[in-house]
Amino acid sequence: MASEARLYTFSPETQDKLRKFRLGTSRAKDPQAVVYQIDKHSLEIAQVDDDTYTTMQALADELPDHSPRFILLSYPLNLPSGRLSVPYVLVYYLPVTCSTEVRMLYAGAKELMRNTAEVGRVIEIAEAEELEAIEEKLGGAS
Repeated sequence: MASEARLYTFSPETQDKLRKFRLGTSRAKDPQAVVYQIDKHSLEIAQVDDDTYTTMQALADELPDHSPRFILLSYPLNLPSGRLSVPYVLVYYLPVTCSTEVRMLYAGAKELMRNTAEVGRVIEIAEAEELEAIEEKLGGAS
């Protein structure tokens, strides 16, 4: 991780947003998602906009067709036991149509993003439509 930490950066503001999102969504009743991207020139990882998405359809509609994104997702689930679980995961959106250069850029930052955001799990998807079935993937959490 040391080499990734030297290559990619998070501004103090971004680190604060990551922390607040993680702490603020742990008791959420609805799904909460924010989208992050890497600036190709500065290699800074930052939130795309200030929107917090509460439906997977709205989130899927906003994802670009040819560019990867990191999505932090807090998704409340009712377990078979009746208890509420709110998994906090990193959804690594990597469309098959993006360039090799961009794929490598995001692949190199994936573990750093995972560790900095303090997520429990990474879920990789290639198409935005896969977000609509995210509950099934989360239900299979170990």
